[in-house]
Amino acid sequence: MHWPAERDLLERLRAEGAPRLLLVGQPGPPPDLVGCQEDWVRLPADDRDLEARVRGLAARSLRHRPGPHVAGDGRLRYGAHWIPLSPIEHRLATVLAGCFGEVVDSDVLAGAARPDEGINEAALRVHLTRLRRRLRSVGLEIQNVRGRGYLMEHATG
Repeated sequence: MHWPAERDLLERLRAEGAPRLLLVGQPGPPPDLVGCQEDWVRLPADDRDLEARVRGLAARSLRHRPGPHVAGDGRLRYGAHWIPLSPIEHRLATVLAGCFGEVVDSDVLAGAARPDEGINEAALRVHLTRLRRRLRSVGLEIQNVRGRGYLMEHATG
């Protein structure tokens, strides 16, 4: 995107967590970069320079993708996407997203699903199966780590 002409687009892409390559015209000052998903190049730029910047930005973006955010309004947001959640799914997703990429004990999830009474392992599996289906649509998955619990992570395929 052209800097500073497309400042509004930059703000929207920042909010979505998308990688951003800023094209800076002569003689303007370079922008202040925010995070590893942003880079800039001065125009006119050689095609090889542009390709190198895009490759570097893509590699950094993969290493530093932000995890999901579970909002208080009953929705899970991931990048530019969001999905609605049932109350139990919301509580499960809140715990899993809060420990994104880490194993969460099954007992912790069962207690989070219904704080007043908890649920048994079979009911927990049913709720996690439903949550898995929803998460696939936004590029997330829940893995069962046998004997330890569950973890939420970026989908691999």
